[in-house]
Amino acid sequence: MLSEWLDWTLEGAPTSHRQGPLPSGHYTLLAPGVLELTPFTPSENAQACVFSAAIHGNETAPVELIGELLARIEAGVLTLGAPVLVILGNLPALRAGQRFITTNLNRLFERGLSATGHEPARARELMAHVDAFYARHAKLPPLHYDMHTAIRASQYPRFVVEPYADTATEPRQWRWLAAADMQAVLHQREPSDTFSRYSKHYHGAQAFTFELGRVAPFGHNDLAALAPMLALLSALASGQIPAQATPEHMVFFRVAREIRRQAEDFHLCFADDTPNFTAFAPGTLLAKDGQQGDIYVDDTPLHVVFPNADVDIGARAGLLVTSSTPPHNENQ
Repeated sequence: MLSEWLDWTLEGAPTSHRQGPLPSGHYTLLAPGVLELTPFTPSENAQACVFSAAIHGNETAPVELIGELLARIEAGVLTLGAPVLVILGNLPALRAGQRFITTNLNRLFERGLSATGHEPARARELMAHVDAFYARHAKLPPLHYDMHTAIRASQYPRFVVEPYADTATEPRQWRWLAAADMQAVLHQREPSDTFSRYSKHYHGAQAFTFELGRVAPFGHNDLAALAPMLALLSALASGQIPAQATPEHMVFFRVAREIRRQAEDFHLCFADDTPNFTAFAPGTLLAKDGQQGDIYVDDTPLHVVFPNADVDIGARAGLLVTSSTPPHNENQ
């Protein structure tokens, strides 16, 4: 299973073996980079799990993590107890070792997308696979963990972004994330066309974007630091209730506002290697924009997340976030 899927995915080598047995179920190779695992018998606590990675092609640690999960299932070390859809997103970018080819794939997950090109076509393909997967397993609660690594250092190397949508996050998710050694949580305050938000908005899934350390080439990732995350994925794939821990050690943030590039003449007024969650005092000059003018921190200290001046005009060049209280029901 694993070798055929990876050959098809990474080498573009078609395979005639698109279905086959596993020790505890069977697999179906749906498309390059899209693999479905189906258990013989779903466990009582099974969820319909989507695990995605390589939405940005240079983010390799989640790919290695998924490879380890699949190897355990294929070897019979881990018993499959829930349906799992595994997705590797931007395959040409993954092969090239770069973030994307022409467009950021993680800004394209919207129904009615009209853009053309490789990344928009791939977004439409992946949305269709997610829709069909959740329809096939409509009796099970939907879940989507979209796994990434960051292009810069971070005050909190492992953190999750909770996408904005009407679906409430279940309190147990915070306990699972704490046990998976997530260090911080960032609550979005408005919709964005990310993959995790797609599943949360259109399918009511429990969904997050995970940042699992910093971008590194294959073979150079610290997978030992991600062992608790692998344990979370393994529990969900086996249809078991994951390990839990108190969420109190995680730091919670909410988005206060965005920095958007509105002109060709635009630059950020801090170093390119500034880590995520760096705090800036009131009155600090953050950016200069030929249309908006100077952008400052207002009266409350703010932290910067995902700063990137090299974005298209009109696109987000960074998030400004503030500390927030944990959800009131997180310990229920």
